[in-house]
Order: sequence, then C-alpha cells, then structure tokens
Amino acid sequence: MGFSAFGKHAGNIVPIMAGVVLGSFVMHSSVSSGAVQLAMLFGTTLAPISGYFGWPYGVLAGFLHSAVVLYAGTPVAGLNLYNNGFSGGLLAIVGHSCSIFLKFKGGKGVATGLGIILFLAPWETLIVFCVWAVIVALTRIVSLGSIVAAILVPVTMFFFNEPLPLTIFGLLAALLVVVRHKDNIIRLMHGKELKVERIKKK
Repeated sequence: MGFSAFGKHAGNIVPIMAGVVLGSFVMHSSVSSGAVQLAMLFGTTLAPISGYFGWPYGVLAGFLHSAVVLYAGTPVAGLNLYNNGFSGGLLAIVGHSCSIFLKFKGGKGVATGLGIILFLAPWETLIVFCVWAVIVALTRIVSLGSIVAAILVPVTMFFFNEPLPLTIFGLLAALLVVVRHKDNIIRLMHGKELKVERIKKK
C-alpha cells in the first residue's frame, strides 16, 4: 500500500492489469476467476513500476505477480488473498536487494522487509525490533542485529501459530536478508565488522 502511494493512477495501473491478464492466459486461468481478479486488484500496488520505468516493465511486473499468485495457491491450500500480499512483498524485497536496474545490486532488504512484516505480523515485528535494538546497543554492530532479527522472524511466527503461508513468507524473507549479509557474516567471523560510533557529548 505504501509503495503504491508513489504513483498509483489509471495510466500506471493498466499495464499491471494487462500483465496479470497475460499471465492468466499463459497459465490457463480464467480472467473471471476470483484468483485472477484478486491478482489484478492487489497487483495495482505495483503501478509505480510502470510509471517510473515505462509500461513494458509494468506489464512484466504484472505477469510475474500473477505467476506467483496463481501458482503459490496449490501448496498453501489456495489462500489467494495471502498470496497476493506475499507476492507483492517478496518482489519488493527482491527488487530492493537485487535490482536489475542496478546490475543486481541494492540494499540488504532489512528496512523493506521490516515494513512488510510490520503490516502482516505486528506483534512479531515488535519483538524482533526490540531484539535488534538490544543487540545493536550492546555490540554497536548493526549487521549482527539485522541478521539475528531476520532469523527470528519465522521463529516468532511459528510460536505465534501464524498461518502456514505467512510463516513460509517470513522464512523466505529471512533467508534473503541473511544471504544479502554474506559479506558482513564473513567480516563478523574474522572480527572485522564495522561498528557504529558512539556520539560523544561536547
């Protein structure tokens, strides 16, 4: 929802919906089915992609969105409402971490993932954020706190007995964040990771 605030209007929505429809044809799904209609509805949150990069990228984003939504329903008992949220969230994290427009470079996915998890699982997010804050305060190593927090996301979801699709999403997001921190993990193992400097009072 927050992402869509950066340019969601009719001109940007149409390419996304066209991509979803194209995906439904390729995957032999009826446009009149509830799954495809939900994919079109929730896929409009990707509208800024077509607005910023052009309509061909909007069609591609809609196609990928529908592919994830329509195929993810089988292993998770057809919870298409969840699938749409997971699809948009996962694509947002991947896009932030491995952007094709930056030669597959980008951020670590922590801030983006935190925003998505906050919406999907607020209590788990509160616990994870508190753990992150304590680790950073004690060690002054942001990457260590981020890695531990990411690992705790699916763990807390499991103990809170969240729906299986949500826990799977948390696991995938956590894996992506940890993988993006591979260089930080190597530096941590060798004791060379950078620390946050304390602010000295004058």
